[in-house]
Amino acid sequence: MNVKRVVSGLVLFPIVAVVLIFGNQYVVDVVIATIAIMSLHEFYKAFRTGRKARPIDWIGYLAAAMISVIHVLPRGWILRTIGVLLPCTILLLFLHVIITNSKYDIKDIAVTFFGIFYIVIFLMFISIIHENLPNGKFLIWYAFFTAWGTDIFAYIVGKSFGKHHFTKVSPNKTIEGCIGGIAGAILLVFLYTLVCNYVFNLDFSYLTMIGIAFVLSIISQVGDLSASSIKRYTGIKDFSNLIPGHGGMLDRIDSVIFIAPFAYFLFMLI
Repeated sequence: MNVKRVVSGLVLFPIVAVVLIFGNQYVVDVVIATIAIMSLHEFYKAFRTGRKARPIDWIGYLAAAMISVIHVLPRGWILRTIGVLLPCTILLLFLHVIITNSKYDIKDIAVTFFGIFYIVIFLMFISIIHENLPNGKFLIWYAFFTAWGTDIFAYIVGKSFGKHHFTKVSPNKTIEGCIGGIAGAILLVFLYTLVCNYVFNLDFSYLTMIGIAFVLSIISQVGDLSASSIKRYTGIKDFSNLIPGHGGMLDRIDSVIFIAPFAYFLFMLI
């Protein structure tokens, strides 16, 4: 495995752990907002460079910054506010086009809005799980362990045993790697559930959490392939070189942001 990738992962993990374990809701929200702004910057830069689009950056950054104040809202109004923000964002984008005398076109609006929905709205669910669900500070780790387990084991198994390639979106992905990723995610989730139940005296169902890990692992791999399709479309290898061995911030969180909203709704069911 790439040494830089391993070292970067070992450095990033304790940072994430400190924020999620010891940070209050405002610290978590500010960190998530910062990550959203950085990821949006990489996303918009990719389309600006590779597809000559002109995303309206400031509207995207404003939407991302709003994550930092999401918990100022009454608890029952968070999802409702997200629902209102989406049409308001469309309204603001078209107003910008009108005011600037059509300096921007529909492609610019589409790229801007897609970045907001894909990155900002999805990332919001990390904060929502962490602070709004019972035992949210424990549940949020299921999203991270599923994503990391899938990524690590898919890479190891794919490199060691992968023979059957299945998509041109990411030619290095193999069926063996995908299966290994699911198995790895289930293993990490089982171990984490063991810790939650025996160390922290929780009562999480092993069968339920393994089932959730299975579903989220598949979604995680779709998220990774979705990011790959964006990079292929814009003609880039990585979104940036911010994190050695991983690429950009968006390269690092592409699976987690896809998992977050689905994890929230699955946790709501249990």
